[in-house]
Amino acid sequence: MTIDRPASAEAGAEGPRLAVQIVPVTGFQQNCCLLFDADEKVGVVVDPGGDVPKILAAIEKLGIEIREIWLTHGHLDHAGGAMELKAKLGGIEIVGPHEADAPLLANIENQAKMFGVPDLLKNATPDRWLADGETVGFGGHVFEVLHCPGHAPGHVVFFHRDARFLHAGDVLFAGSIGRTDLPGGDHAALIRSIKEKVLPLGGDVTFLCGHGPGGTLGRERLTNPYLV
Repeated sequence: MTIDRPASAEAGAEGPRLAVQIVPVTGFQQNCCLLFDADEKVGVVVDPGGDVPKILAAIEKLGIEIREIWLTHGHLDHAGGAMELKAKLGGIEIVGPHEADAPLLANIENQAKMFGVPDLLKNATPDRWLADGETVGFGGHVFEVLHCPGHAPGHVVFFHRDARFLHAGDVLFAGSIGRTDLPGGDHAALIRSIKEKVLPLGGDVTFLCGHGPGGTLGRERLTNPYLV
């Protein structure tokens, strides 16, 4: 889908058009996400959790040049295919998450054994960590990085202010929030992240998440049982 600029944008102003393609991967049905410019066809892969051939097929079908791999956090279902995808795409950089997730990324293979998929998912080593307040981007699109711990210590989200679009990873879901019963989880920290960093972005912001459908922050503020 293409995310149009909001009606409040300056009249007559034109800018790069952000497009999004979700590729559900693995038995976890994780929303691996292709973010790209609809005109220049350059972009990034967010959270390649596995099924790398499926991701590559989607990239080829769309005709996109992938510049980087972005990770929201270090759980196996979001980062388990990152190293394989990096190799298949010629060694492009893996960017993120926050360094607090280094132990999770180094433990993906052990996690995979626990879930019965020991040969499919690999430990990941980012080329660059991210910190709160940084920006990342491609093709004229700028995303603000917000460190939102709670589901995982180093979880980050990516906010495109001009497009009023948020990639929320596993911080926030439609009608729910991320799990906090996994290693490094902290329910109070997650609620703070959502209420102090995510919801203030604005009720008009559309978000995508790591599993299932997304929504708008305004709707979650009013109806999400964990937030009202």
